[in-house]
Amino acid sequence: MGQAPETRIAVYPGSFDPITNGHLDLILRTSRFVDRVIVAILGNETKQPLFSVQERREMLSEVTADYPNVEVDSFDGLLVDYAAGRGATMIVRGIRAISDYENEWQMALMNRRLQPQLETIFMMASEANSFVSSRLVKEVFKLGGSVSGLVPRPVEARLKARLPGVGNK
Repeated sequence: MGQAPETRIAVYPGSFDPITNGHLDLILRTSRFVDRVIVAILGNETKQPLFSVQERREMLSEVTADYPNVEVDSFDGLLVDYAAGRGATMIVRGIRAISDYENEWQMALMNRRLQPQLETIFMMASEANSFVSSRLVKEVFKLGGSVSGLVPRPVEARLKARLPGVGNK
């Protein structure tokens, strides 16, 4: 009798304030090569988020509902402790541009030092999403610009409800 294969669990951490189509693309692509993806929202309130952690969990759950191996969760503290506690073997990080790499590389090395059994996997953003960030989406929306096509429709609706009268051009 052979031994059962190990479950491959990846954690994709972030603030997701709000979730963008770039985030959704990475979640989908990751879900294709692991058994389970845990999308983990960092409860970092120092960034002055537009949406609460609970609201972000709701939005992520809604837009990933069709992905059977994706779970949405939140955490505080060290990512590596959270990931190890969830049985993950990898952390997924998105890279939009070379400027992202240096910071991500430093974090990956520190994470490896703290939890050597965890691997960090860097995934390149798709070309269509390589310029999209949550910060930029919020800025454009607050200034009255359209974010259609940059965020999932339910997220756009939540933005309009949160900031009525803007982002409707």
